[in-house]
Amino acid sequence: MSTVAAVEPVTLEGRIVRLEPLELDHVAGLAEVALDPRIWQWTLARPHSIDDLRAWAETAIANRAAGTELPFVTIERSTGRPIGSSRFMNIVLEHRRLEIGWTWLAPGWQRTGANREAKRIMLGHAFDVLGCRRVEFKTDSRNEASRTALLGIGAQFEGIFRNHMVMPDGPMRHSAWYSVIDEEWPEVRAGLERSLDR
Repeated sequence: MSTVAAVEPVTLEGRIVRLEPLELDHVAGLAEVALDPRIWQWTLARPHSIDDLRAWAETAIANRAAGTELPFVTIERSTGRPIGSSRFMNIVLEHRRLEIGWTWLAPGWQRTGANREAKRIMLGHAFDVLGCRRVEFKTDSRNEASRTALLGIGAQFEGIFRNHMVMPDGPMRHSAWYSVIDEEWPEVRAGLERSLDR
């Protein structure tokens, strides 16, 4: 079995977006678009201020230093403006898998192709550079927009983990799991490229 490349900070380029390793320098720009509560409705984070957002970024950067995550800031290429974030997480190199998660995009850039392209370049890096055999995603089972988007990029629904997380506002979250595996990646990539060319 071939080895998996190390997950190191890297900048990933698309036509619409560029994914840069998240740094504290990005927080001020992110704060201009990130404090809309709709962004965080389905997540464990609930930033209400730039200080909250800085704490969120500090945790993500500490996890990168620990080798457990690789957080990105999503930059709109045409303006250079930060518009969201995503990350590689739950990285298990010995089993050639990782998760793409903590994905959010400011409402003004949703349904513009930015998120779809970010997924394409992250999946491409995971499969074509890192040598992954599986990329997984999870979302709150009630988050219909995210679930529809995951099916739309070609991910396969795998099931529900019941009572999977305790949410900040009290209820238990049931998590819906999806994945793309390496033999599906060529078809998934072609579908994403077709949709981005429209």
